[in-house]
Amino acid sequence: MPDQTPLTLTESALRGLACRCPRCGRGKLYAGFLDLRPTCEACGLDYAFIDSGDGPAIFIIMIAGAIVVACALIVEVKYQPPFWLHAVLWLPLILVTTLLPLRSMKSLLIALQYHHKAAPGRLIDREPK
Repeated sequence: MPDQTPLTLTESALRGLACRCPRCGRGKLYAGFLDLRPTCEACGLDYAFIDSGDGPAIFIIMIAGAIVVACALIVEVKYQPPFWLHAVLWLPLILVTTLLPLRSMKSLLIALQYHHKAAPGRLIDREPK
């Protein structure tokens, strides 16, 4: 698609957050909860280049951990509830703060990878100095 103008970083990020194809923004990125499609159904972009690795999970763990630990510490210091109440309170919050944003974070990192044309590092043959 050489006739398209380059996307801005904001446009790429919005396509990622919407879980859409990073090139056209129309095709769906996922076939399941976190399973990627092989190609875009709209523009035919091959998704073989995608390698988000553990990045999305690490970001989500750090953000969710900060939220849950801060909330648990505040509740413990102010109210000192029994331990069973902590489990009842924080288990649902942990599930919500980790599972809900995982798809969007993964597709955001995929869109940014596409936008910046990220690729594996390659060695360059150079003349000795």
